[in-house]
Amino acid sequence: MKTRITILFLITLSINLLAQSFMQNPYGRQSISLNGKWDALIDVYCQGENSKFYLNRQPQSKTDFVEYSFNNSIRLDVPGDFNSQYPELKYYEGNVWYHRNFNATINPKKRQFIYFAGVNYLSKVWINGKLAGNHEGGFTPFQFDVTTLVKEGNNDLVVMVNNNRKIDGIPALNFDWWNYGGILRDVFLIETPLVYISDYKVQLKKGIKNTIIGYVKLEGNTSIQKVELSIPELKLKNTLTTDTLGYVSFEFKANPQLWEPDLPKMYSVTLSTGNETVKDELAFRTIETKGTTILLNGKSVFLKGVNFHEEIPQRMGRAYSDADAVMILSEVKALGCNFARTAHYPQNERIVRMAEKMGIMLWEEIPLWQGIEFSNPAILKKAETMLREMIYRDKNRGGIVIWSVANETRPSEYRDKVLTELVSLTRKLDDTRLVGTAFDNAKFDKTTSTMNLNDNVAKVVDVVGINKYFGWYNPFPVEPNQIKWDVANDKPLIMSEFGGEAVYGQHGEADVASSWSEEYQEQLYRNNLTMFRNISNLCGMSPWVLFDFRAPNRLHPTNQDGWNRKGLISDKGQRKKAWYVMKEFYNEKK
Repeated sequence: MKTRITILFLITLSINLLAQSFMQNPYGRQSISLNGKWDALIDVYCQGENSKFYLNRQPQSKTDFVEYSFNNSIRLDVPGDFNSQYPELKYYEGNVWYHRNFNATINPKKRQFIYFAGVNYLSKVWINGKLAGNHEGGFTPFQFDVTTLVKEGNNDLVVMVNNNRKIDGIPALNFDWWNYGGILRDVFLIETPLVYISDYKVQLKKGIKNTIIGYVKLEGNTSIQKVELSIPELKLKNTLTTDTLGYVSFEFKANPQLWEPDLPKMYSVTLSTGNETVKDELAFRTIETKGTTILLNGKSVFLKGVNFHEEIPQRMGRAYSDADAVMILSEVKALGCNFARTAHYPQNERIVRMAEKMGIMLWEEIPLWQGIEFSNPAILKKAETMLREMIYRDKNRGGIVIWSVANETRPSEYRDKVLTELVSLTRKLDDTRLVGTAFDNAKFDKTTSTMNLNDNVAKVVDVVGINKYFGWYNPFPVEPNQIKWDVANDKPLIMSEFGGEAVYGQHGEADVASSWSEEYQEQLYRNNLTMFRNISNLCGMSPWVLFDFRAPNRLHPTNQDGWNRKGLISDKGQRKKAWYVMKEFYNEKK
């Protein structure tokens, strides 16, 4: 018994030191899914913590009563946002309490973790009435070591979720997508040995095609340990020896077939300690810039892309499953894309992994999007945490080629300092990918008919993204073919957003913006493609956006009604005329 107490003390100490960490690749481990129907209480006035909903109390005597109950409450699907599951919750922002039971077996040689792939936005987790921990951020995973909290047999799990928008949140008060709240992604109960594989990186050495490097990190009461790394198809089987802290780095020669959109080769990789095995599928590729060119595996590549939200418009809810990933990414491929921008936040791991298998390069970013209070010191800390969590989760995903630190933020002393620090941190965390951000402050100089960008952050990134909606929010200042570009001429430029709104099936004059017609959107796209011919350092584009998506601040009653209609495809899955313009362009573009 004394031994178990000592072990549990060490585990608790580890929890306190690593409260915001989570293990790499829950999908490649032994786990129990906690997805399914959960009981739920809607706590409009946020009284649940004061009333201790997390205790899930039951009347114990004839005179005892409790003013809440998860029994016979509403039921919510997990994963899934609560807004799309009941009409009454469509616009709801506030506290929702989730509850379910699960069974556990106590083994003194095992550890138990509750892993959440994504909960929006604030969350607190209790096991059997005891607080396991809390997390802020809606788009990255978190876990809690609950070894000391679970008991043999039936266990009580309660999660409080709050999706109120906050001035000091990321994103902040105003953003152009639906504020879906709830337990949005997978939930797992994961059992590991006392010392387990918490983290690993396996990838090509920067700029070198025949050398695989990386590391393995064990957690627990570590000592010198043996870890076997195996890539059978490459006939690699290496036994690694950790230091006393459970860490080992490695480097060895190999000649993998390199991943590319036309041939997205994946390799099965296994890590084993004898007590535990973790399996993954990895891609090997290089990505770099040379002057104004992006090089994939040393060859020039044009990023033929599109933006999309983590949303199934037909269901009017968050995407979360493999089937959802196939639905979205099949349309990305159908458009002729080799690239996509997962706007404006780290999307679920099923989408990221599926894109890699389908040969789609990804731009992934944290949700620093307009209206951020950069002068607040808490913002940098929160942004750094989200950036670390995004890169930590997806560093082994070869399909990701660009990390982005922000979208459409306004230059200021504080903003420039924060974003510059984030760019620097990104390179420290992962120097094998490109770093970018998307700017919407490029200006037109009437005297020279030239587009310019005066932004200090553009000087420190590898790739500059430009969001410009000529033809929609502003008319073209001159004929599209007369607009010259003098933006980031020393590095690659991506037109990260452009487009305009149209209602599917609505027809009208091609030169009247207020027609909201397919013909206007179609001509707008043709005009933009004409303008892009004048951008000498253009290395890619991603029109906004693949599907119409829900946005409460889109208030035109006839043409929007709570939808952003910039989609190349309608909310019902119908392709608009502009879709065929981009399809033809991408088919012809080499």
